[in-house]
Amino acid sequence: MKIDWTKKLSSRKFWAAVVGFVTAVLVALNYSQLEIEQVAAIITGAGTLIAYIFAEGYVDGKRAESEGEFSDE
Repeated sequence: MKIDWTKKLSSRKFWAAVVGFVTAVLVALNYSQLEIEQVAAIITGAGTLIAYIFAEGYVDGKRAESEGEFSDE
């Protein structure tokens, strides 16, 4: 089964799982609460940016398709 990375990387559930996992690892490694919050903020920000980029790419692709900019050749 092929994984659709575009769909995975734009999923809020995926990013919530990543934040949860990384947070648990940092707690287990005895990092401070401030460091954990900073890492979670960075991951959440990156996830938001990636989801936005994929969503805009999808919308732009559909718009170009409907305007006939792409051909099947």
